[in-house]
Amino acid sequence: MTVTEAERDAMRRALALALNGPRGINPQVGAVLLSPDGRVLAEGWHRGASTPHAEVDALSKLSPEAVRGATAVVSLEPCNHTGRTGPCAEALIAAGVSRVVYAVDDPGDHSSGGADRLRAAGVEVVPGLFADEGAELLESWLTVQRLGRPHVTVKWAQSLDGRAAASDGTSQWITGPEARADVHRRRSAADAIVAGIGTVLADDPALTARDAAGGLLPDQPVPVVLGARPVPDGAAVRQHPLPHLQYDGRDLRAVLGDLRERGVQRVFVEGGPVVASAFLRDGIVDEVLAYVAPVLIGGDRLAVGDVGVGTIGDAQRLDVKAVERLGEDLLVIATPRPRPAVVAGHRSDAGERVAAHRSDAEQKGDR
Repeated sequence: MTVTEAERDAMRRALALALNGPRGINPQVGAVLLSPDGRVLAEGWHRGASTPHAEVDALSKLSPEAVRGATAVVSLEPCNHTGRTGPCAEALIAAGVSRVVYAVDDPGDHSSGGADRLRAAGVEVVPGLFADEGAELLESWLTVQRLGRPHVTVKWAQSLDGRAAASDGTSQWITGPEARADVHRRRSAADAIVAGIGTVLADDPALTARDAAGGLLPDQPVPVVLGARPVPDGAAVRQHPLPHLQYDGRDLRAVLGDLRERGVQRVFVEGGPVVASAFLRDGIVDEVLAYVAPVLIGGDRLAVGDVGVGTIGDAQRLDVKAVERLGEDLLVIATPRPRPAVVAGHRSDAGERVAAHRSDAEQKGDR
């Protein structure tokens, strides 16, 4: 189904408007209403729980006469359920909108079906405009809807030969300032940052997101510690702007489930080889960030440990999405391919291992 240039421009604007909304349990959504001749009539975005959805926000800015026959351009399929607010699909129908163009299908069990409801009412529906861009914007929320858990990113920094530290345990700094700044920017975009108790006891990380001068960035992830041993009273993580959470870490899926219930959608795992390996071994990683420095270290302090691969045929394959140059370093961004051998609900021994190992190989850098 064809789309007009005005609709393309409106979708770009809707995606930009969506970013005005807060990150959280609800998706960030933007909407633009166009006249039949392609003029922008109104704009809207979702401002958070219990507030009007983007479509309704835009509709509220127009008289009923101005809306009739309009086209609604929305970054997410209009919802089809009644929660704290009514279904957006019905609001568009009642307003007399004649055409709806959206980017991403809503996969929710209760909220999906808006497109079908619109079509049944005689509204022309055009799905999938800038679908990739929309999916990138909603990546965390879509993961929660489809998999029932937060989106998980695992990060590590390594030498060219795959080491996270020298033989004496030192690792500051393997990567350069540009790579470290990128890490902190990505931390700030996460809802929670995860480290093992071994790392907390050995390296005393603050688990904050900071600028180049060491100041705190406006958005801070909730610090999460895995492992049974207590966090010392004087630990840097206790000075974090947000109270830390602690789990024994024996069941990582249960940890993610609890974080989801707390509104966490994006988890940034930066706890060193033991924790990173546990998430990879359990098959609950959506994105890998590998910062690779052009240095050789040698030794046995690997950036990643046992990920459950016994033979090359079981190797965890990755799809490389991007390779970026950050100063002298490289950032490889990749997504793991599905591993049929990983059994859902497998209980990892991450908590025991994190608690038991001092893990000098865990990175002191980029914290």
